Amino acid sequence: MRKITTLILTFAVGLMVACAYKMEIPDGFPTPEPPPAATPVPKLEYKPDAELEKQFAEIAAAAKGKVGVAAVVLETGEAAFLNADGHYPMQSVYKLPIAMAVMEQVRLGKLDLDEQSGVTKEDMVREGMRSPLRDASPNGGEYTIRELIRLSLVESDGTASDVLIRVAGGASEIQAYVTQIGIRDMKVVNTEKEIGKDWQTQYENWSTPVASVELLHSMREWRQGADNRELVLHQFMAASVPGEKRLKGLLPKNTWIAHKTGTGGTQNGITGATNDIGIINMPNDRRLAIAVFVSDSPADEKSREAVIAKIAKACWDRWNKN
Repeated sequence: MRKITTLILTFAVGLMVACAYKMEIPDGFPTPEPPPAATPVPKLEYKPDAELEKQFAEIAAAAKGKVGVAAVVLETGEAAFLNADGHYPMQSVYKLPIAMAVMEQVRLGKLDLDEQSGVTKEDMVREGMRSPLRDASPNGGEYTIRELIRLSLVESDGTASDVLIRVAGGASEIQAYVTQIGIRDMKVVNTEKEIGKDWQTQYENWSTPVASVELLHSMREWRQGADNRELVLHQFMAASVPGEKRLKGLLPKNTWIAHKTGTGGTQNGITGATNDIGIINMPNDRRLAIAVFVSDSPADEKSREAVIAKIAKACWDRWNKN
């Protein structure tokens, strides 16, 4: 009996001691650290190929305008350039850095690919500018960010691209991202609607060929992360509708290429821009990043596109070796 009494007293004392102290009970889970901000992409070390650069110049003469080229094998640094530091109007090529900046906000948790964004009649680019979204839904509707990116890259839809700029916070936010990853010679200033107002505005959204190749290279660096941003964008770029006769025009059928074209209007017989940039998978397990800009050209479309196709084929023939 005495043992039982002792146990009861011991338990009671212990209970009173426990009650005398306030127990700290977690009321939630620790907030995870936010993803780190994007940092400048390591610069490529180029090994210029003088013979291939000579071929570029010979091919470019048919455009009778300004032609800029940057091409580099990402694994080896083998490269060739032509007027690669010049400023060229991007036209719809600029839809790629826009999509990349939006994907960066998705990575940071500021946006979600499957969240809905409203598109109104006021968002629509004018007739004559490419916009399957406008043509199918002239009164607008609700679209996920994923679908807007798809329309922008696959269909080169101007309305979708402008909505992405708005969702991202404006052209200044797109430019801030481009600068943040270390690309200095590329400017994103205007929306598609603004570009369509007059001839000169197209020249305000410009890039050098080298900067465009650096942009493509930066997508390769995404592999270091746990997300699938490169896969998402590359799938859309590989399905791109415009540009069948540009970078891929003379390459073997079924060649995998993720690319983005850009095309300007024609005024007084001069076409402002005929462009294509992309990453081409070669059979030797190497990846070719290439940007070709044809600007202010009096040549017809067939000739301008042939210049791009022949330059890509020259790179393929030169570097597609084991």
